[in-house]
Amino acid sequence: MAGFDTSDIVEVAIRIEENGMKFYRHAAGIAKSPEVKTLFSRLSEDEAEHRRTFAGILSDLAPSIPPEGYDPEYAAYLHSYVDNILVFKTDALAAELAKIRDEVAALDFAIARELDSVHYYQDVLGMLPAGQRGAIEAIITEEKRHFTILSAEKQRLVR
Repeated sequence: MAGFDTSDIVEVAIRIEENGMKFYRHAAGIAKSPEVKTLFSRLSEDEAEHRRTFAGILSDLAPSIPPEGYDPEYAAYLHSYVDNILVFKTDALAAELAKIRDEVAALDFAIARELDSVHYYQDVLGMLPAGQRGAIEAIITEEKRHFTILSAEKQRLVR
């Protein structure tokens, strides 16, 4: 299996953020309470900002070769993780969104996706050029903040 090029990693991140934008717009549309609707709308805007950050990183990248010590089995794991968990194909994303019919289901889906994103970004951080890591670390912090906010909102709703 071919390895990940740095640009591949960033292109996956762009797709993750695009899926997040679509999901949060969908979730805002089904939300009943104004607070949850506002939360999902704001998170969609955050994901759009993350996408712009990654697009900027992508435009600055030169083609790269895998670093010394690159593990092809780890690359195979990342490819599988991306293809099966992180980045939904259009039809699969539509099917997943169709299952979400209320705020709690939307929050559960969002919480899981935020954690998946954090794990991916943490996994690939060391594969990126040192000069790009700060931006990714900032996005990891932001995704963790999203997780915390979503978890608190779910707790508020299910009480």
